[in-house]
Amino acid sequence: MPSSTRRARERASTRERIIEAALHVLETDGAAALTIRRIATDIEYSAPVVYQHFANKDALVLELAAHGHRLMLAEFRQAAEESDIDRRMMRIASEYIRFAGEHPHLYEVMNGTTVGANERRRAAEPAIGLLKELLTTWSDTHDVVLADPDEACEIIWGTLYGIASLGSVGTISNERARRLAEQGLRAILLGWRTEAPGNG
Repeated sequence: MPSSTRRARERASTRERIIEAALHVLETDGAAALTIRRIATDIEYSAPVVYQHFANKDALVLELAAHGHRLMLAEFRQAAEESDIDRRMMRIASEYIRFAGEHPHLYEVMNGTTVGANERRRAAEPAIGLLKELLTTWSDTHDVVLADPDEACEIIWGTLYGIASLGSVGTISNERARRLAEQGLRAILLGWRTEAPGNG
């Protein structure tokens, strides 16, 4: 194996260890405990090694946010395998809330102000894109013409975010938040079907 290939693999392995350690700190102790020095100690490297991969804590947090959105997208894709489009939409709602409940600190990083709005949007775009695809399939299935599909997607995303926020502050349990998310989404979709031409 060429030395350059070996170095690239070692570098990728070190970066992965840093991310895994950062996720562990985040999930167990919260964002306040997340420091470059703490991560370096946990993986038994010096802080400069961590800085070789991430310029600062903000860069590391941005990577964690992107990682969280990739995890959420993977779970969305599993939910999207549901054959019935209406059940598929309900599963997406439920999975969103479940994810927020199971990864509260990661979810907070994904949606909080620590990461800039543009970076947050960029990281969330693949998951939002999948939701748009499902919404298009749903509207085609039910002959519903959405005046603005992007706006419709934002309504759903915002509704799920709001209900997840209720669960994250302990106002309601995650199980109840999941039921409310499904009920809320069902009401939104029913409203759009009712407003469709010929259904008024």
